[in-house]
Amino acid sequence: MARGPAYVVKYRRRREGKTDYRARRKLVLSGLPRLVVRFSLKNGIAQVVEAGVEGDRVIVSASSKELRKRFGWLGSGKNTPAAYLLGLLIGFKALEKGVKKAVLDIGLRRATKGARWFAALKGAVDAGLEVPHGEEILPTEDRIRGEHIAEYARMLLEEDPDKYKMRFSKYLERGLKPEELPKHFEEVKARIVEAYGHVGE
Repeated sequence: MARGPAYVVKYRRRREGKTDYRARRKLVLSGLPRLVVRFSLKNGIAQVVEAGVEGDRVIVSASSKELRKRFGWLGSGKNTPAAYLLGLLIGFKALEKGVKKAVLDIGLRRATKGARWFAALKGAVDAGLEVPHGEEILPTEDRIRGEHIAEYARMLLEEDPDKYKMRFSKYLERGLKPEELPKHFEEVKARIVEAYGHVGE
């Protein structure tokens, strides 16, 4: 362990690998609310957060659990299509609260082209929320709709039905054939748009 008079102990959350304070400082100095997107092992959560002297204040939040309960989403709670729908939902909710612009906060995650965080960003932008970004980082429309998942499911169903059943057991338990995911995605997207069609009018 480093020692000496010049050694400075890092903040606890930096030591624990939870917060990059340099990146956070830049986000806070932007003066805009942060669109925070995080994924656990099973679900995704998105929040619009405002920084204050007393600490962060959550303006609105949405989760993949809400996608399931309120809009009938039957797919995974953490894949690219779910991330887009999550972004769409949080985008509409933010506009409803009067938030028109935000900056994306992906925490300590690496900014990889086409990653789930950017699918959520795309959803929020499609809802009408202004979030600065470059178009090149966004996932393709096919990935957002889950075409890659459906194609993989069709291949497995044909070549290894047992592996298909094991790999997509949760989908099948919920009553969704994974090869029909793109169609289901469009149905759930339409429900979200219909629920928030009044926003921005």
